[in-house]
Amino acid sequence: MTVAKKETVVVAIGGNSIITDNASQSVGHQLLAIQNMVKPIVDIIEQGYNVVLTHGNGPQVGLELQRSEIAQAQANVPPLELVNCVANTQGGIGYLIQQCLQNELAERNVARDVVTVLTQVEVDENDVSFKAPSKPIGSFFTEAEKDELVKQNPTWQFVEDSGRGYRRVVPSPKPQGIIELNSIMSLIQKDIVVIAIGGGGIPVIKDSANPGRIKGVDAVIDKDLSTELLARTLHADILLITTGVEKVAVNFGKPTQKSLDKVTIAEVEQYKSEGHFPAGSMLPKIDAAISFVQSGGKAAIITLPEKLLPALKEETGTHIVKS
Repeated sequence: MTVAKKETVVVAIGGNSIITDNASQSVGHQLLAIQNMVKPIVDIIEQGYNVVLTHGNGPQVGLELQRSEIAQAQANVPPLELVNCVANTQGGIGYLIQQCLQNELAERNVARDVVTVLTQVEVDENDVSFKAPSKPIGSFFTEAEKDELVKQNPTWQFVEDSGRGYRRVVPSPKPQGIIELNSIMSLIQKDIVVIAIGGGGIPVIKDSANPGRIKGVDAVIDKDLSTELLARTLHADILLITTGVEKVAVNFGKPTQKSLDKVTIAEVEQYKSEGHFPAGSMLPKIDAAISFVQSGGKAAIITLPEKLLPALKEETGTHIVKS
């Protein structure tokens, strides 16, 4: 059934949906993953929704940094700054998603244009995260591999990531504003499918020495928080956040584990205060969902990438609503 009103849905795809494991890091593997990933997104488009797509880039940024470091060590190639790695991966992943969407739409005879917007996101240069890095990027490592990397790179910091191994952490300041917001809004108004703020956006700060100018800063912005900011400022109807589980659970991994279906902000805030959502994985998604609904969004939904349309039909997923 086609929706009566053309609602705007902002969909956040995690970087780990594109690189599923350490054995699937090549561009070819990423392309195959994206080809499958876009099918449920086109399902939504066929239902008449306006779709804005965002994506993570944590694994890809880590690989980009690693390539830069190897090139410097082996051939004295000037290293890439982290902010440039964010920009490079935003463009590269955006290209793959855009092309796969175009091909899937053409195969289904759906006439919709797709555009990737290279997006800069303003952050505060005094954000506390610059002194306390917390954002996991790159591949997963065993404890032994992590210890060896720290020996080689003493300034690097690592964190254990939800039982999956150790990952490098970098500054992750909160997003303050989207530089290309007006351009994104104009594209949506023309029924164009938009891919934006990839990897949380390219982090920039105001140049205090040159008023009115901005400059890049080394950090990785959390994709879910930037996606929420985009959804809120676009006045989107629904925020769809994909993750590795069909529904959010409390007491995860315990005999008392319980999946959440439709929950209010008050209920999810209570679960949050009880420590059910890990800071490095589910917590940013929960915070983004709460903020979006509090700001007037109809609902925020968290589910698997392949369950997007059933989740929109309220057949699955965790739905966070105001009351």
